[in-house]
Amino acid sequence: MRRNVPAPGTRFLRAICLGSTLLTLGALDAGRGARAETSPSGDTSPPDGQRDGNDQVSRGQALFIAADCAACHLSADGRALTGGRAFTLPFGTIHAVNITPDRDTGIGAYSDSDWLAMLRKGVGRNGKHLYPVMPYTSYTLLSDEDALAIKAYLFTLPPLRATPPMNALSFPFNQRWTMIFWNWFNNPNRRMTPDPARSAAWNRGAYLTEALGHCGQCHTPRNFMFGLSHRAYAGAVQVGWTAYNLTSDREHGLGGWSDDALFSYLSAGQARNHGPASGPMAEAIEHSLSRLPAQDIRDMIVYLRSVPARADGPAHHEGALEPDSGFSEGRHVFQQACAGCHLENGTGRQSDWGALGGSHSLSDPSATNLVAVLREGTSLQTDHGRMSMQGFTAVYTPKELSALSGWMLRHFGGVQATIDPKKFRP
Repeated sequence: MRRNVPAPGTRFLRAICLGSTLLTLGALDAGRGARAETSPSGDTSPPDGQRDGNDQVSRGQALFIAADCAACHLSADGRALTGGRAFTLPFGTIHAVNITPDRDTGIGAYSDSDWLAMLRKGVGRNGKHLYPVMPYTSYTLLSDEDALAIKAYLFTLPPLRATPPMNALSFPFNQRWTMIFWNWFNNPNRRMTPDPARSAAWNRGAYLTEALGHCGQCHTPRNFMFGLSHRAYAGAVQVGWTAYNLTSDREHGLGGWSDDALFSYLSAGQARNHGPASGPMAEAIEHSLSRLPAQDIRDMIVYLRSVPARADGPAHHEGALEPDSGFSEGRHVFQQACAGCHLENGTGRQSDWGALGGSHSLSDPSATNLVAVLREGTSLQTDHGRMSMQGFTAVYTPKELSALSGWMLRHFGGVQATIDPKKFRP
C-alpha cells in the first residue's frame, strides 16, 4: 500500500540538501596547543583560571579534542559529557558512559592508576572489563603523560549525575569476564615509540592517527573475534556506515587524492571533486578535526601516505540494474527534492557542501552511506554555518528512495546497482 505523502511543492520545501559521504572517521592531534580555547560543547570548558594557569589541563583539553571523545560521550542535547548514546552492534546495544567527574555515575572516583588501567587494559574500577566500543586498544598507545593530561582536563569539568541506559547484549557477549581472553588476542597493551628511521612529521602523524585519532577502529576490517584484523585501513562497515579505504590504493583508497584535497576534507568537511562529509565522519570533523592546528592534519596526511595499498575493503555485491528500472522515477525524485541544492550536474548551489561530484558514496554499489544519509539525515557545523539535512523516510516511500538511490549511483558514479527498498523501511 502506498504511503500518504505530501504534495510535490511541500516535498520540495521539506527536502533539505542531500549530503553524500566519504566516511573516514578519525581524530587528530596530541596536544600541540590545538584550538583548545573552544570547548567541545557549550558546557565543557574548565574555568578560565584553571585553563590558563595549568599547562597539564590546557594540554589535556587539546588532547581531549584530538581524541574525539565528545563524539561518543556528549549527551543527546550536546551540552555535557554525560553519555547515553547507543551503539548498535551485531551482538547488541552498548551505551556511552558519563565521563564527567561525578563520583557515583562518572569518573570522579578514578585514581591515576585506575585511569591508566582503563586506557591500557580496558579494565575499569573494581576490575570491571570494558567493551572495545571504547577504543582502548588504540588509547593504550598513549604516553602516561598524555593519558593523565586528558584525565586532568576532565576533572575540571562540572560533575553531573547521569546514569546511561543498561546495555542489551546477547549471550555470551553479556559476560564481561570473557573480555579477559579477548584482550589476550586483540589488545597490544603497549605504548607507541618513535621510529628513528622516519621523519618527525611521520612519527607525529602516526601518533595522531593510531593512538589519539584511533582511525583504525573504524577503517580496519574486524576478525572473527571482532578485533582488528591485519588488513589495516582497508575499509569496513561500522554501525551502519561504510568507513572507506584509507590506504594508498588509487582506485579504492586515498591514492587519487591530492594532499590539498585531503587537508580540505579533514579540516572543513568537504573537498572539491570528492563531496562532503556526513554521518560519523561529520561528527569527527565537527568535534575534533576542524578545531586542530593545520600542521597536525598535514602530519597525519604524511602518515596516511605511507600506509600500503590494499584493495580488499568491504565487499559490495548488488544486483544488476535492468535498463530504465526505476530510472525515470529516481530522476524525478532528485529533481523534485535534491536539485534545488545540489543541481542535476552535482556541482552544488551556493555552498561547496552541496557538491556531489566525485563522492565515494555515489560510486559504491552497496550504497551503504547513501542509504544512511537518506534514512537518518546528517549535520555538520562549519565556518559558514551548520550544513544539515533531515532524513527522507517520512517524505518519500521506500520504493521512491530506492529509485532515487539507483539513479544517483548511475548518474554521478557510473554504477548500475539495485537498492533494496527494505533498507528504507523503519
